[in-house]
Amino acid sequence: MAIFHNLFYGFSVALQPEHIIVCFLGVLLGTLIGVLPGIGPLGAIAILLPATFRMSPVSAIIMLAGIYYGAMYGGSITSILVNIPGEAATVVTCLDGHEMAKQGRAGPALGIAAFGSFIAGTLGIVGLMIFAAPLAEFALKFGPPEYFGVIFLGMTLLMYLSRGSLLKGVMMAVFGLMISFVGLDPIEGSTRLTFNLLQLWDGIGIVPLAMGLFGIAEILINIEESAAPEVLKTKIKNIFPNLSDWMQSKWAILRGSVLGFFLGILPGGGAIISSFISYGLEKRISKEPEKFGKGAIEGVAGPESANNSATAGAFVPLFTLGIPSNAVMALLFGALTIHGMRPGPFLMTNHPDLFWGVVCSMYVGNVMLLILNVPLIPLWVQVLKIPYKVLFPLILLFCIIGAYSVRSSIFDVHLTIIFGIVGYLFRKFDYEAAPLVLAFVLGPLFESNLRQSLTLSKGSFSIFFTSPISAVSIILAIVLLVIGFMPYFTKAREKFEG
Repeated sequence: MAIFHNLFYGFSVALQPEHIIVCFLGVLLGTLIGVLPGIGPLGAIAILLPATFRMSPVSAIIMLAGIYYGAMYGGSITSILVNIPGEAATVVTCLDGHEMAKQGRAGPALGIAAFGSFIAGTLGIVGLMIFAAPLAEFALKFGPPEYFGVIFLGMTLLMYLSRGSLLKGVMMAVFGLMISFVGLDPIEGSTRLTFNLLQLWDGIGIVPLAMGLFGIAEILINIEESAAPEVLKTKIKNIFPNLSDWMQSKWAILRGSVLGFFLGILPGGGAIISSFISYGLEKRISKEPEKFGKGAIEGVAGPESANNSATAGAFVPLFTLGIPSNAVMALLFGALTIHGMRPGPFLMTNHPDLFWGVVCSMYVGNVMLLILNVPLIPLWVQVLKIPYKVLFPLILLFCIIGAYSVRSSIFDVHLTIIFGIVGYLFRKFDYEAAPLVLAFVLGPLFESNLRQSLTLSKGSFSIFFTSPISAVSIILAIVLLVIGFMPYFTKAREKFEG
């Protein structure tokens, strides 16, 4: 009965007029961001984060969450019609979605993506409600060693599962930790890595870092690509899938929903990996695997369900443990911190309006997205034709205004531009920024729990192996790192022996 009481309370918060408005804005902007190739939810949240500072914490998180799961919906439209993923998690949708469009079946492809996303998003929210409370209760048993172990494992998993080489992922995570140490030492009060600049005494803010790495860097990358995406010139009809489409897709949607939710909970998992694994699973268990890549509707239904369910799963560790599982959750962690909210096991009891309001707003947002996506597909097709030279000055303006508005500091604007150039170079040389952002956000927690643990044990590292949770987490993280670095050791030995 308690869950029904909490749901009733959550809907009473989510259905307040101001929260309905910000939810609508969030999912609308998210869909738009998903439709436009190249920006993605990470860049959109980074750019729009300062716009939420004047809002209440509940309104801010409802809007930012709406942008996140709304981008998953919008990304499928670009993938199907243009064969360019609007968001990284919809890369797999291009394989069969665009083939269906070329065969004159763009309508059913878009329809099953929208309905599958709605079903998966709803099931993911149910999972969030079921698993959040027990996990928050379990997290109350955590002390500094346990938190250190889980954070260390989380960062390792993200590095291990990130695109590109593990070595580059480790380098980015270490760089992120170094940046998080800038400012005053939390225990001794001495300055660290400030280079005698007074502006760095408070540390580097999440807004200049994120806006630079994901906003300005994206602009610089897209300016290089002068070619405009070519929209498939086909009449979109029969958006509502027929009975045969539903029969082929029903189990793919269900499997993708369950798989995506649990992979979303895992650090480093998230929507991208879940969509790839869902596609591989559907192809493996299919009686006709040869039809995948040639317009199989299951190849659209499964991954689209998985990436939308994963967005709900990602909120579980953020709200219950206070540990973001991916870069988008790291930005939401920063937003909660800016608004004076501490994500963790006490969030549900200390701020039930935030937790249950956001959860129930996701129900409302999913319904809004279904209503928006199906009839507005022709409009989104027109949006795809907007030239980037019109968009990038506006994005740049939002980045500069947003960076300045946080602390009314020109220094933060300079930092944003510097991180933008650095982010551009990262992209050019295939260094992924997600491990850096996650390590930056988790850095203070990582350091404080490490130092508290060593203080309790009088400098002995054995404290990390006396707790089962901490010991298993650290050992698993070390094993993953050793496995990941084995190819480097093998190559070095072969070169030395040769």
